[in-house]
Amino acid sequence: MLPPLERLMPGPLQNIRVLDLTRVLAGPWATQILADFGAEVIKVEKPGEGDDTRGWGPPFLTNPDGTRGDAAYYLSANRGKKSVAIDMAKPEGQRLLRELARQSDVLIENFKVGGLKKYGLDYESLKAINPRLIYCSITGFGQTGPYAQRAGYDFMIQGMGGIMSVTGQPDGAPGAEPIKAGVAYADVFTGLYATIGVLGALYHRERSGEGQYLDLALLDTQVSVLANQALYYLVSGVPPKRVGNAHNNIVPYQTFATADGFIIIAVGNDRQFREFTRIAGVPEFADDPRFQTNRGRVENREILIPLLKGPMQQRTTAQWVEVLEAVAVPCGPINMIDQVFADPQVAARGLRLALQREDGTVTPGVANPVRFSATPVAYSKAPPALGNATEEVLRRVLGLTSEEVARLRDSASIG
Repeated sequence: MLPPLERLMPGPLQNIRVLDLTRVLAGPWATQILADFGAEVIKVEKPGEGDDTRGWGPPFLTNPDGTRGDAAYYLSANRGKKSVAIDMAKPEGQRLLRELARQSDVLIENFKVGGLKKYGLDYESLKAINPRLIYCSITGFGQTGPYAQRAGYDFMIQGMGGIMSVTGQPDGAPGAEPIKAGVAYADVFTGLYATIGVLGALYHRERSGEGQYLDLALLDTQVSVLANQALYYLVSGVPPKRVGNAHNNIVPYQTFATADGFIIIAVGNDRQFREFTRIAGVPEFADDPRFQTNRGRVENREILIPLLKGPMQQRTTAQWVEVLEAVAVPCGPINMIDQVFADPQVAARGLRLALQREDGTVTPGVANPVRFSATPVAYSKAPPALGNATEEVLRRVLGLTSEEVARLRDSASIG
């Protein structure tokens, strides 16, 4: 569907065009992945304002002229895209978006339920002009159900969806209360599931020629990624509780204080436990009937863990990592994020990016973790400045002349 020049873009989705009507995180996370995979992603933003997250700082970039640039939050989810500033509240803006949808393979939006119908940008309206369109809606609660009209934000979804009930120190411990994840857990996972859904729909279209509608909800996603904790309840009938940095089903699998900080010990089987106790100087624990099996260790957690705390404080974190890695007992430090990017493994995998905008501004970023052998991700586009590709897209995709673009700008239909 794309013009020949765009077909030169690398990645497995090099022939796919995505019309991105999303903002904040869940939707932009999905479209950034699609851009990483080679799709042309056209990010539609309100003239003069843009994505809300451009202003969600500090910290902010500094522009070449010394003025304040975009917030770090925006940079985290908008790599690889082209920004077009179109006012969908204006009839001309709506017409432009309908024409872009006609020329696109995928449309992703995160407006409230029914919010795009008044603009003629709902699925049924666009399906009529592009039956092959894959249309993905992302909302807090989905298109159906008693909460469909409610706004949904990550923090409240983490609470409603159960993950906060199993995150935090256990009742009775210092600082005990439900705790949210340190990143927007529900948003990021919803973006991932939206991407998976779009890829599935593209494969279906390849076979059938038909597009389809995808309904993604933050609450649905949050419940689905409760994973083993959901099944803990569904099998036992008992809701799991907060256990801090411990694990409900594996022991010892938690943090321990060391001589100079903390370490994570993740003993996953009985061999690892035997090696761990030998290195820790308490080999008799591996032969104690109470601790010989993981089941026994879970049942006797309150006895075992206090017995291990003293030995763990006899070495520094680095010393423990060295000796335990040598016998294949999983363990690791708790890094600050600066330490993460200084880690030699992170550096060797090339996870830190530096992408340059047209004006010379260098924007940092984090690489996509998917490594394709035949169609690698090419990091050629920094997160775009607001409206950086408005004229280019309208002229190339819709065939507008310079005069027509100028008229649209004069009418404030575009920025």
